[in-house]
Amino acid sequence: MIRIAAVGDIHMGPDSRGVLRPAFESLPECADLLLLAGDLTRHGTPEEARVVADEVAGLGVPVIAVLGNHDHHDERPEEVTALLRDAGVTVLEGAGTVVDVDGTSVGVAGTKGFGGGFAGRSGGEFGEPVMKEFVRYSRRCADGLRASLEELEGRGCAVRVALTHFSPVPDTLAGEPLEIYPFLGSYLLAEAVDEAGADLAVHGHAHAGTEHGMTSGGVRVRNVAQPVIRRAFAVYHLRAGAAGEEEHGSGAGALAEASR
Repeated sequence: MIRIAAVGDIHMGPDSRGVLRPAFESLPECADLLLLAGDLTRHGTPEEARVVADEVAGLGVPVIAVLGNHDHHDERPEEVTALLRDAGVTVLEGAGTVVDVDGTSVGVAGTKGFGGGFAGRSGGEFGEPVMKEFVRYSRRCADGLRASLEELEGRGCAVRVALTHFSPVPDTLAGEPLEIYPFLGSYLLAEAVDEAGADLAVHGHAHAGTEHGMTSGGVRVRNVAQPVIRRAFAVYHLRAGAAGEEEHGSGAGALAEASR
């Protein structure tokens, strides 16, 4: 049984230093790895990134992250990434990584992703150059996710997880205004997951959304934005070699406890 802890949209800054650390320190007791689904900072400044780095350094479990749109706001994502990596975090963008969990290879493929909308109501590569580039950027993110998942399959991973910030499906956006769905995710991410194969897809970004969803190909999707899961992290149990069967999703490290 693989225990995957995940959270996104923690939006940390200097005034929230130490808020999540007590809960995160319990991770070795309940999880095998921690996934961070983007929007780790408020404005993407190095000062905020250092707070996140201190929060997750030396936890005793591997920490794997993607950046979110907030982490790009200050236009220094490379510095944010470098600070997280210095703290031992594996930061992914169009790439994958493998974690050994008691002899089982767990692969995580990650990209921030982007918007564009969902089948039947999505943007297309037509018209002004800026519109075409919007959709092409979403497609590049999805292509990177697909290639990374395929590479992990080639490496013989028993479990594969897709980690994004933007959502691959509209299911987990339920509760958000319909008008902003195109800015919360893209069907291209779901296509990549279904075509390459995965056992679980994890994302954030949709603060008013819903935790549970599924791709049209049957891959379980979980929105782990902290305002949705309402705790420091959620833990999902996957049985290796059981076609991605999810035993259950459970809460751990309640945010109220982490705030003490």
